[in-house]
Amino acid sequence: MTDFLLELRSEEIPARMQDKAREDLARLFAAELEKAGLKAGEIVTYATPRRLALIARDLPAQTEAVSEELKGPPADAPDAAIDGFLRKAGLTRDALETRDVKGRATLFAVIDKPGQATAEVLATAIPAIVRAFPWPKSMRWGDASLSTESLRWVRPLQGIVALFGDDVVECEVAGVRSGAATVGHRFHHPGVITIGSASDYVEKLRACHVIVDQNERRATIALGAKMAANKAGLTLIEDEGLLIENAGLTEWPVPLLGRFDEAFLDVPPEVIQLTARVNQKYFVCQDAAGKLANAFVCTANIDAADGGAKIVEGNQKVLAARLSDARFFYDTDLKVPLAEQAKKLEKIVFHEKLGTVADKVERVAKLARWLVEQQIVTLAKAGVSRGSAGQEPQETPAFAGVTELADQAERAARLAKADLVTGMVGEFPELQGLMGGYYAAAQGEDAAVAEAIRDHYKPVGQGDDVPTAPVTVAVSLADKLDTLSSFFLIEEQPTGSRDPFALRRAALGAIRLIVEGKLRLPLGRLIQEAAVYGLIQRTSDDDIASAVAQLQNDASDFGQQADFAAESVGEGLRALAERISSREGYEGFLRGSLQAGDMQALYELETFFADRLKVQQREAGVRHDLIDAVFALGGEDDLVRLLARVHALQAFMGTDDGANLLAGYKRAANILKKEGVTDAVWSAPAYAPEPAEAALIAALDGAEPKAAAAVEGERFEEAMAALATLRAPIDAFFTDVTVNDADPAKRESRLALLARMRDAVHRVADFGKIEG
Repeated sequence: MTDFLLELRSEEIPARMQDKAREDLARLFAAELEKAGLKAGEIVTYATPRRLALIARDLPAQTEAVSEELKGPPADAPDAAIDGFLRKAGLTRDALETRDVKGRATLFAVIDKPGQATAEVLATAIPAIVRAFPWPKSMRWGDASLSTESLRWVRPLQGIVALFGDDVVECEVAGVRSGAATVGHRFHHPGVITIGSASDYVEKLRACHVIVDQNERRATIALGAKMAANKAGLTLIEDEGLLIENAGLTEWPVPLLGRFDEAFLDVPPEVIQLTARVNQKYFVCQDAAGKLANAFVCTANIDAADGGAKIVEGNQKVLAARLSDARFFYDTDLKVPLAEQAKKLEKIVFHEKLGTVADKVERVAKLARWLVEQQIVTLAKAGVSRGSAGQEPQETPAFAGVTELADQAERAARLAKADLVTGMVGEFPELQGLMGGYYAAAQGEDAAVAEAIRDHYKPVGQGDDVPTAPVTVAVSLADKLDTLSSFFLIEEQPTGSRDPFALRRAALGAIRLIVEGKLRLPLGRLIQEAAVYGLIQRTSDDDIASAVAQLQNDASDFGQQADFAAESVGEGLRALAERISSREGYEGFLRGSLQAGDMQALYELETFFADRLKVQQREAGVRHDLIDAVFALGGEDDLVRLLARVHALQAFMGTDDGANLLAGYKRAANILKKEGVTDAVWSAPAYAPEPAEAALIAALDGAEPKAAAAVEGERFEEAMAALATLRAPIDAFFTDVTVNDADPAKRESRLALLARMRDAVHRVADFGKIEG
């Protein structure tokens, strides 16, 4: 068995493309081997800024000889059919064999294919791999680039090393011939290196200051950066993405610690970290108190003779310039009150059918206030927050009233998007919300308002923190619900994998706010309220005037009829016209009179929420069939109560009582289905019930009211415990009692009793949806 080495050397490969390129190289190489009937014992890939390499271990010297049989037409078939088969097989008539197939002479072709040298397979595979490589961005170069048929590569291809054992695999791609020569580090060893075989590739390059293993480079940077920070009495702020990127930018990484002016620490730490990370690819450090320190770690690509002093000096100058720009943005933004910045939102289109960002802000502000005034978000949910931007953690005062909280929620909502037009967010869009929080705090806004501005986008992902401060919850929930209802009303729902407006993420965020914040609310009403604000906003004064005029005309027509009923209808229409003549009145009218199309869109949004909840709970380890069992009851849109029922059901089904009750339920349900019993009202039998029958009746008499009361009181564990008392009586009933008795009265009564048991269980969940 022999090892194979392939190195494709080019100008700099972007760091972000390297991991995917390694995967693609291994995949394409394995596919080419498979075509020839070969398989490597192991495939290892490497990537540096200047090379993409692969080592395939334990390849045979040649492919195995193959004998292939082709079944042809019958021996007495027309000549045309036989000639066609001969052309397909590439044989002459005398090379065919005749065999008996079901009593009929049939022609067969036996084609022996000799083994092929693996080197020949590789020589064909290399050009195919290079030309089929799926770089996300690629280029043509040189004179050949005038032709659309010329090679495309991520950067100009400069060399190919192809060694099968210690022999060169001869091939050529776009004028670049394969060989055994590569180059070392650009500065430490720019000369040519001759590779002997795959076995010495890694170590020969290491001797020439190239670490080809990306994982080794990452480990070198991680350790070196930590040591540099620790030596200065600091702690490195780890960043996995930045670590990978630095490893992709260097072939001989050397972490170095530098400093910047302490005066820059007046700028928010997130700005400094993002400036260092995004613009310069630097790590940052924190001091013993956990605060950002005026230090950074850069990764050089050279082992400098002066220990890196000049490199650090140059990087300090560059970072100082970047931080000066950041401070300029920060200071300039602070001079303009957020309320003034918010006015600029009128010029930013949110969506062509939904108006400007200013229009969205108006809707969110109204909805956030409504959430507080309806006491959906209340001070009972308040607690110690994580601290507003630029301030210490705050505790919502217990004496704060609903009106004050509503004012804060509305104020925060009106300022929440203002930082979108600031210079800092224009430079770093990732800081939206966060910078608004800093600016609000610095400009004297209430701490709760500043915190809500900062955190109103949360939770962004599954691992993100869920806000707990009431003002923040109100604004965050209002923002997400407005987005969802608005896009559903204009029929922009997600379809398949397409979700351009991130509505799935918004729904999951809203669900987490509701569930983890234990917000008790009817989801359907909340969705409708959010929709009304959008609908009234998109209703012009002319639309309202037209509706009023139509009602007045209809009222006049009815008034002309000499009929008391018609006059009453006319009076009602005139009163309605008067009521909706103002925007406030029309808004109230909309709440109770949504059009069928709008109601359908909102119903689809509720269904969308249900689907997202199922996805979330499945990921949290809740069985999907138990979620379906509770959803099947219908009429439940309090998510907190719904999930409490699901969790109690999951715990119950994990017990023997739950499993046995399910078995008894399914047996009863199957009998009822077979007998066509859907609705049956049980009454005390006129005959003397058998002991097991009487025991089940008594058990139901006790369990039904207990379960119903427990469900009403949202004590779902108690409801499950009440159902558990039915287990033994049901088992005994099926063992000792004949349901389909010859006596029609007994048969009817016992079927009704099973229906009663089924309905009792359905008070908690539809056990028919549960697997098992």
